[in-house]
Amino acid sequence: MHHDEGEEIMLTGCYPVLCTADVSASANFYREHFGFTTVFEADWYVSLRHPDRGHELALLDAGHESIPAGYGEAARGMLVNLEVDDVDALAARLDAAGVPTVQALRSEAFGQRHVIVRDPGGVLVDVITEIEPAPEFAAAFGR
Repeated sequence: MHHDEGEEIMLTGCYPVLCTADVSASANFYREHFGFTTVFEADWYVSLRHPDRGHELALLDAGHESIPAGYGEAARGMLVNLEVDDVDALAARLDAAGVPTVQALRSEAFGQRHVIVRDPGGVLVDVITEIEPAPEFAAAFGR
């Protein structure tokens, strides 16, 4: 389909693609700990979708030819946020499974209780449950 100049282009998808040295290990991490299921799987790329709400993410071999030279490392300063209904329970399970914790479970005044873990490819995963924000942050929410 060709769009004329100025005609709006429809966004049909949006999801992170995370570079990793071990696609299989990273895919297993998201399947095992967060319940994602496989949509497509090759040795260099795995597309995952969560059955509850259809959220997607994908894993890509950092050395794959489709990645421009010098860009295959795990992104620094980027987090993948996964919002769950019970971060305390999940944090305990992640810890028991030996998942590396980068920031211990804590509550934030801006309305989150969260733990930050590291996936096998080095990506930071911020696991969050929303909590009531402190009064000074309450007005920032469009509720």
